[in-house]
Amino acid sequence: MRLVSLVAADGATISVEQDIIEQSGTIRNILNDVGLSDAAIPVPNVSGPILARVIDYCRHHRNDISRRQPQAPLLGEENDSSDAVTQRAISQMDEFDHDFCRVDQGTLFDLILAANFLDIPPLLDLVGYTVACKMKGKSVQEMRDTFAVKNDFTPEEEKQALEDNAWVEE
Repeated sequence: MRLVSLVAADGATISVEQDIIEQSGTIRNILNDVGLSDAAIPVPNVSGPILARVIDYCRHHRNDISRRQPQAPLLGEENDSSDAVTQRAISQMDEFDHDFCRVDQGTLFDLILAANFLDIPPLLDLVGYTVACKMKGKSVQEMRDTFAVKNDFTPEEEKQALEDNAWVEE
């Protein structure tokens, strides 16, 4: 298989097999539009270490065709956060995926940005699910503390927001 060279935001150059990196919709579209050449493809929004992790993910899932195809929504899934949707996501995770997501918060958010920029939906789902699990069951203040979010509401605004969204706590 032919190698594709990628240049990360920090100048790191990484060569990867074409079939692996074509899991990225962004890179696949570039290759379809421009064609395969010896010129490196710039990946300006992703650092070298994060790009290397993304490639590790793609390499691990290289033969998992089901992750490359959009899945038909489960009944009622379009606007539903049902347990069936969550269970399907969990059932597709293997030990590699669990280990892959055992990273610090900064790396996890960099992986979200990279998966989004590179258009790798299964990876975006995986890291998004990981962040959601970190949020589940936490109070607003616990989430602010976990994700270093500054509370810029006045006490009156916060009270109003809590009243307007009381259904969330039910």
